[in-house]
Amino acid sequence: MTTSPPASTRPAVPLLLRRDDPDKDPLVGHIKVTREDWLLLARDTLVHHGVGEVKVLALATRLGVSRSSFYGYFKSRGHLLDALLADWETRNTQSIITYCAKPTETICAAVCNFFRCFVRSDVFDQGLDFAVREWSRREEDVRTRIDEADRLRLAAVTAMFARHGYSAGDADVRARILYFMQLGYHALEVTEPMTERAARVRGYLHGFTGRPAQTDVVDQFVTEVFEPSNNPER
Repeated sequence: MTTSPPASTRPAVPLLLRRDDPDKDPLVGHIKVTREDWLLLARDTLVHHGVGEVKVLALATRLGVSRSSFYGYFKSRGHLLDALLADWETRNTQSIITYCAKPTETICAAVCNFFRCFVRSDVFDQGLDFAVREWSRREEDVRTRIDEADRLRLAAVTAMFARHGYSAGDADVRARILYFMQLGYHALEVTEPMTERAARVRGYLHGFTGRPAQTDVVDQFVTEVFEPSNNPER
């Protein structure tokens, strides 16, 4: 394995810094970039180039500022990397926990909430997740954070099944099947027409839950996720 492989094959998109955002108040004084700008660029670099390229001088050059700006927000590069991991935990792990805890009348509707995490990049950042996993191959403390994140996510999915009447053992197995399948689906970069994916939703729900999927649940999810007018990312 190379030391710094591309962490994501998704195309890079222009980053909107605070100073360029027309919806934000202008920066005042000598401030040219914010802490969030440093994190935004660091996250983008991590996702597309790997943690080895998250370097203070390179980030400062891209932002058009001196390194002193960085040290106004972070004590060190290590501090920035810790902030990236905290950001990942909030964006990805907490999102799964929150969506799995949403109240639903049926387990199929609950599983649709789980799926919603993975079809909305503003809820769960797949590129960031895989970049952190790649990072963990070289740093044991990051591997520990990954293991804890997977534990918390699985616990949330397991609790979701348990709330709908599954035994402890059944809930545990179904949670693992669902969670690990979803990660693998994206790791393999499966591509298929949206019409085909939408047509499989009912079967997926039945397969993961062992219960027939309600037509209104399927229709609502398919319309919300797969209709281009409702989801510009599709």
